[in-house]
Amino acid sequence: MAERRVAELGPGAACCGWNHCGRRLASGAVDGSVSVYDSHPSPSSKWQAHEQAIVNVVWLPPEYGDAVACACADGTLSLWEEVAEDDQLPAWRKRKVFEGGNCRILNVHFGLHLGSLKMVTTYSDGQIKIFELLDSLELDKWQLQADFQNVMDPVSRFGKPACTSASIAWNPRRSIWEFEEAHQRWLPLVELGLPEDKGDRVCAVAWAPNIGRPYEIIAVATTKGIAIWHIGLNTNSDGRPSTENVALLSGHDGEVWQLEWDMGGMTLASTGGDGMVKLWQANLDGVWHEQAVLDCSGSRV
Repeated sequence: MAERRVAELGPGAACCGWNHCGRRLASGAVDGSVSVYDSHPSPSSKWQAHEQAIVNVVWLPPEYGDAVACACADGTLSLWEEVAEDDQLPAWRKRKVFEGGNCRILNVHFGLHLGSLKMVTTYSDGQIKIFELLDSLELDKWQLQADFQNVMDPVSRFGKPACTSASIAWNPRRSIWEFEEAHQRWLPLVELGLPEDKGDRVCAVAWAPNIGRPYEIIAVATTKGIAIWHIGLNTNSDGRPSTENVALLSGHDGEVWQLEWDMGGMTLASTGGDGMVKLWQANLDGVWHEQAVLDCSGSRV
């Protein structure tokens, strides 16, 4: 597989994210700065978004311009938009800051549902909040649509959960939590996990794009490896879709940090604490295997 370096992230880079067309890369650093890379290795823009480390940076859907959300280690979340004023070059402007209150905002994700933009945030107390953008031209106008507890077992056992990390993935067609129109609330649709998985920490989750498959594919990274799940599109007699764990992928030396699918939903990329990027695919018999490895640790090229 041919390799080509498209950007060189500076010292202290902690997280990064591609925009939806894959032409721009945003990177967050431990000093609270954010850099945006275009078609050349050096950043085209850099600004101080927070005083503490950036833990996640996510692009908004392209319908809402060039904008990113930055989750900070201090538990806050900020939205930034690239705007051109008068004859000046485009610059990044802060549009809104979300506070976590007595808990920290851990992660953020965006999705389109019922014709409007939704922002999903996870919190250190196990809560999930869904905000809706009220005006597509004003990124500072959000309304809380729903909030619910996503950590079920710790609540029943300990009363008050405490989370150190959380991962979110939004399916354009359907989500594990589904919106019930009749009562205007979000309900859990399925729970992915085997009995022996109880207590394992989920590090990352990613929906695979679906182009004609009769089922959905979800990748879930835990301390045991990467589980590949099939979710049926039709419901059973109990009103829930069928679930099947079809593979458990291992190969990283340490924890898996992030999962990403290609646009066709055929290849899964994973990265972890071992400094490796691994590509996974299923053969014609449906057996998953490691397709390629890229060493990003600097030990070799």
